[in-house]
Amino acid sequence: MFDSIGWGEILVLIVAGLFILGPERLPSAAAWSARAIRQVRDYATGAREQLRGELGPEFDELRKPLEELRGLRNFNPRTAVQRTLFDDDPPAPKPNGHAPKPNLAKSTPPPVPERLAKNELPPVDPDAT
Repeated sequence: MFDSIGWGEILVLIVAGLFILGPERLPSAAAWSARAIRQVRDYATGAREQLRGELGPEFDELRKPLEELRGLRNFNPRTAVQRTLFDDDPPAPKPNGHAPKPNLAKSTPPPVPERLAKNELPPVDPDAT
């Protein structure tokens, strides 16, 4: 619940509460807010349990898109771009639904041509010129 609120913000809220409410009313206000938060949490838990009881296995199907959205919190654009640009795409399935297995062996790079010796002329391809 307090993922986005740090200790500095909580300290500022306490100091502001001291100035606004005063030291004699601050403990009762904190107790009231704690009871309200607990009551809201109990209502949410009860509603979730009631939905789970009424819907049964369909409730889990409704939660799947929410879980996928939660997975986007850990989305790293740098790795997504690297994966998109540099990873090999899996082969597309054929019209009959058969997907060929990906080739796990990487292709070998072309051989590096040998360096020319000093004062040696490069080979000439008459068909290319």
